[in-house]
Amino acid sequence: MTRFIGIIPARYASTRLPGKPLARIGDKTLIEHVYTRAATVLPQVTVATDDERIADAVKAFGGNVVMTATTHRSGTDRCAEVSALIASDSDVVVNIQGDEPFLDAEHLQLLMECFNNPDTAIATLATRFDPGLGFEALFSPDTPKVVFDAGFNALYFSRSIIPYVRDVEWRQWLERATFYTHIGLYAYRASTLRELVALPPSPLEEAERLEQLRWLSAGYRIRIAVTDKRSLSVDTPADLEAARILYSQSKL
Repeated sequence: MTRFIGIIPARYASTRLPGKPLARIGDKTLIEHVYTRAATVLPQVTVATDDERIADAVKAFGGNVVMTATTHRSGTDRCAEVSALIASDSDVVVNIQGDEPFLDAEHLQLLMECFNNPDTAIATLATRFDPGLGFEALFSPDTPKVVFDAGFNALYFSRSIIPYVRDVEWRQWLERATFYTHIGLYAYRASTLRELVALPPSPLEEAERLEQLRWLSAGYRIRIAVTDKRSLSVDTPADLEAARILYSQSKL
């Protein structure tokens, strides 16, 4: 039986929303919302942080937390450190974004199911883009796009729109092609995670600022699970206000 651990990387510093993990949504901090939802699916959940304020907040609600180095460049690096410290008996590490207060159980379950296939080394999520959001939303570089093959293995991730629809005026692209956007929730076999963090940066990664391109460039396959349920990330003060309104209306 595959053993899973969920790790939530959490930094205090954020260019657009400093102290984001400790921002309150209703009666809980953002990090507590994420932790509580993850713990309904995963048998073990831990927050990985380099900030004592976040660590103290996690301890206050009874969560598990591990202090990590301050030099990590990504959440994947932070997950690898925690995995090495406390998760030696876990087969798969789930890297949970700490800024999604309405994390859906289905997202975690879809990722976990990917590892029923012994060939899966890395898995992540994608969702079909809603044409009703309009072309500008699809064009946004803050919304990474992904294309994948018939076996649901990622071919490429980009901040640009992919695929390009040839011989069609761009205003009609949403009518002529199906686009998928990436949901940045990852899971890796523990042995693969150790390999990934040892890889040097790749030119594609540095161009797009997408770490998963390092893995593709090195020859790793990334399994894509498709969900119809979209997520809400809190990246800006406006996002935080929207999350607070949604929570007050639905008490999700």
